[in-house]
Amino acid sequence: MNENLLELGKNAKAASRAVAKLSTNKKNEALIAVAEALISNTEALIRANELDMENGRKNGMAEGLLDRLLLTPARIEQMAEGLRQISDLEDPIGEFISMKNRPNGLKIGQKRVPIGVVGIIYEARPNVTADAFGLCFKTGNTVILKGGKDACNSNEAIVACIRRTLNEMDVPADAISLIKDNSREVTNEFMKMNNYLDVLIPRGGAGLIAAVVKNATVPVIETGTGNCHIYVDESADLQMAVDIVNNAKTQRIGVCNAAESLVVNRKVAQKFLPMVKAKLDEHNVEFRGDADAVGICPEFNLATDEDWGTEYLDYKISVKLVDDIDEAIAHINKYNTGHSEAIITENYENSEKFLDEVDAACVYVNASTRFTDGFEFGFGAEIGISTQKLHARGPMGLLALTSSKYVIYGHGQIR
Repeated sequence: MNENLLELGKNAKAASRAVAKLSTNKKNEALIAVAEALISNTEALIRANELDMENGRKNGMAEGLLDRLLLTPARIEQMAEGLRQISDLEDPIGEFISMKNRPNGLKIGQKRVPIGVVGIIYEARPNVTADAFGLCFKTGNTVILKGGKDACNSNEAIVACIRRTLNEMDVPADAISLIKDNSREVTNEFMKMNNYLDVLIPRGGAGLIAAVVKNATVPVIETGTGNCHIYVDESADLQMAVDIVNNAKTQRIGVCNAAESLVVNRKVAQKFLPMVKAKLDEHNVEFRGDADAVGICPEFNLATDEDWGTEYLDYKISVKLVDDIDEAIAHINKYNTGHSEAIITENYENSEKFLDEVDAACVYVNASTRFTDGFEFGFGAEIGISTQKLHARGPMGLLALTSSKYVIYGHGQIR
């Protein structure tokens, strides 16, 4: 194994035992100090990010990915605010989930404990660096980060800032570490560090997630891609639907909770499609519709079967017309990625049917899919949005980064 990687693993494992014993007050003080340090170092962080942005443009990086990569003073403030929010949240470590008395006098309790060492592989999202640190640290875990080469300068600057601050706070700096070698060989070795990593979380596109799931020997929590749908029901408030689709599609195109697919009831399509087209034309959104949608709006491009399952991360959206809510749900469950789905409706029965039958981590009634986010859910930040069903599902906050152990109190019982 690569010697530097091996050293990172050993150091993170050793630090995890110390971090697990930190008091809640100490953890909160360190989180606040790191938040302040990020703000104080805004200029240095932006200079590092400018190098990554320049390289991204030279390499032809898509607009949506450049948006993910960009750091601004406002985004650095958001990173800091996320850490402040995490410091304000209740510490789950040590919480008793249950306590039961057995007939033989044993008291059996279950309490929350840290997972240990968390590994995260992610792409051009430097804000993930701070979010991952904050959530892992608050839950008594250490984290080893493997960022993409596109954000290498940004990530190194953020991690260096955090490690300096932890040292100043007399906290193990190895609570966070960054793998700087971007070779495929080192990445593959990282996925197989069973002796040091307790869990591995990939954050990025479908290709990255599939590669991690296929190659890792460390347990993986999948944070999936987002082919998010909005279904406009026959009873929908059409102006509300236009506003929600516009927000979900265009507010930030390069994020996993952006809407990629629009499903519309035929009874309102004749009126609704020109309305939503007029709004999204302001952002030059390309529509890819089925034959009936193109019949209503000839400016639409004809969709292919591939369009129904595509996460565009671009100013593009697919449009499918359906006869009723059952057809809408069937289409969504066939092509979605288990992320976030929304219905726009004034019909209570249809809203409940949609909530019950759509298979996704987050299901909305009359709201934008853009709210699927740890910050918006009140978690302070998120480690990712899990689209699997074991251990964690949806935005992963503090509780998702804990395990549990049973503690048993006796007074001499033998079996």
